[in-house]
Amino acid sequence: MTDLKEPDVASKVDFYRERTRALCAEFSGEYWRELDRIRAYPTAFVEALTASGLLATLIPTEYGGGGEGLTVGAAIMEEINRSGGHSAACHAQMYTMGSLLRHGSEEQKRMYLPGIATGALRLQAFSITEDAGSDTTSIVTKAELDGDDYVITGHKTWTSRIDETDLLLVLARTEDKGADKTTGMTLFLVDLREVRATQPDAVRVEKVRTMFNYATNQVWYQGLRVPKTSIIGQAGEGFRYVIDGWNAERILLASEAIGDGYWFAEKAAAYANERVVFGRPIGVNQGVQFPIVDGYMHVRAAELMRDVAVRLFDEGKPCGAEANMAKHLAADASWESANACMNTYGGFGFVDEYDVERKFRETRMYQVAPVNNNLVKTFIASKVLGLPRSY
Repeated sequence: MTDLKEPDVASKVDFYRERTRALCAEFSGEYWRELDRIRAYPTAFVEALTASGLLATLIPTEYGGGGEGLTVGAAIMEEINRSGGHSAACHAQMYTMGSLLRHGSEEQKRMYLPGIATGALRLQAFSITEDAGSDTTSIVTKAELDGDDYVITGHKTWTSRIDETDLLLVLARTEDKGADKTTGMTLFLVDLREVRATQPDAVRVEKVRTMFNYATNQVWYQGLRVPKTSIIGQAGEGFRYVIDGWNAERILLASEAIGDGYWFAEKAAAYANERVVFGRPIGVNQGVQFPIVDGYMHVRAAELMRDVAVRLFDEGKPCGAEANMAKHLAADASWESANACMNTYGGFGFVDEYDVERKFRETRMYQVAPVNNNLVKTFIASKVLGLPRSY
C-alpha cells in the first residue's frame, strides 16, 4: 500500500477515508466474489486492515491504538463498503471493544487491548442472541458459580466469527429473572485460546449458511468453565453494558449501509452512461435517472443523520434516538439504491461478475440487523414521541 502522509489542510476524517480507500483498492471485486462463492472469511483483508492500524483506531493510544473517536471508525466502515468490500468481516471488533474499553478492569485492558491493536489477538465475536431474538432480557443461557469459576451452559444463535476470533464476549444469566428484567445477566470475556486447548468439548459450533458471506454460527455451551476474572464490570450488570454499546453498533452499521448506498448509486450511474440501447445511453431516460437519483438523495440524507449521531456519541451526549434513526434511514436508503442499481443493470445485475447481486444480498441485512427497522420505529414512538410502549 502507498505510504500516505496526513496533509496539513485535510481533515482527520478525510485522511482516514483516503487511507481506507487506498487499502481497499488492493482487494478487487474478484477477491470478494470468490470468498462469497465459497463462504470463506476474508483473512487477507482483515490482516491488511489490522496491519495498517485502521482496525485499532478506536483503541486508546496508551494501549497501542489510534486513540480516535467513533467518527473515524464510521468513516472507515463506510469506505470499505463504498469500495465494494464487506465490513461485516471486521466491524464487530470496533463495537465489541466498547464493553472492554468502558467497563473492563484495568488489568483486562492491559492484558488484551495491546494484542488486539497489533493483531496478535482478535476480538470479533459477541454471543448474545438466542431464540428470544431481540428480547435480550429473556435469554436463558446460564452461568453458575462453582468455586472460582463460572460454568456456562446454553445455546446461542447468530454468534458470528467464533472460529475466526481469539476472544469472545458472552452474555449469560447469573441470576433468575426478577422484577427488574434488565438485571441478573453477566458479561464474560472468554479467552478461546485457553478453551480450545483445555476444554475442546465445552463449545460446540455449527456453521449457518446465509444468503451472503457472514461467517455466522449456532453455538452450544456445554459446561464451559471460565474464571471469575473474566467478568466484564460487575456481575449481574451485563445487559446494561451491552446496551451501552448498541448506539456505537447502530452508527457503525448505518455507515456501512451508507457506503453500500453510494456504491450502488455510483455503479448504476456509470452503467447508465455506458449502456446503449435503441441507439442511445439508457441514462438519458428519466425513468432510469430518477430512481438512481432518489436513492442517492436518500443516502445523502441518511449520512447527515449519521453525522449528527456520531458527533453526539463522540461528545459523550445522549444519542439513542439519532443512532437508531441513522440506522433505519441508512438501511432504507441503501436498499432503495440497491434496487435502482439492479433495475438499471437489468439481467446483467444477476450475473455475479458485476458484483451487483452480491452487494444486493449483503445490503439487505441492514433492514433487520443489528436491530429490525420496526423495532427502531417502536423505540422512536415511545422514547421520542411519547406514544405508548408496544413491546
